[in-house]
Amino acid sequence: VQLQASGGGLVQVGGSLRLSCTVSGRTTMHSAVGWFRQTHGKEREFVAGMHWGGSSKSYAEFVKGRFTVSRDNIDNTVYLQMNSLKPEDTAVYYCVAGGSVGGLRTRPDFWGQGTQVTVSS
Repeated sequence: VQLQASGGGLVQVGGSLRLSCTVSGRTTMHSAVGWFRQTHGKEREFVAGMHWGGSSKSYAEFVKGRFTVSRDNIDNTVYLQMNSLKPEDTAVYYCVAGGSVGGLRTRPDFWGQGTQVTVSS
C-alpha cells in the first residue's frame, strides 16, 4: 500500500485546512485508512480513521467536532478536513492504512510521508 499525503501549510488560529492522501495498492485486507500526527518531541498519536466502506469512523477526543475524515472511492483519496484549528494542532500529519479501524488506532500497517501543518497565533 502506498500513501501520498498533501495539503499541509500555514494557517491562522481558527482557520481551516484539508489534507489529502492518495491511496494505491490497497487490498481488502487493508480496509481502514486514517491519520496520525506528531508534534516535535512527542510520539505519534492517532487523529482519525475510517473503514473504506464508510461504515465506521473514529476520532481522537481532541479533534471531535472539529476534524472530519472522509474518502473518495473514485479517486482513491482520503481527506482530513480540519476546522477551528488551534496552535496545538501544529504537527506533521501522516496518512495511514491498516486492517481495521480499531487496529489503526494503535498500530497502522502502512505509513505515508508526513505533511506539515502549522497553526499560527
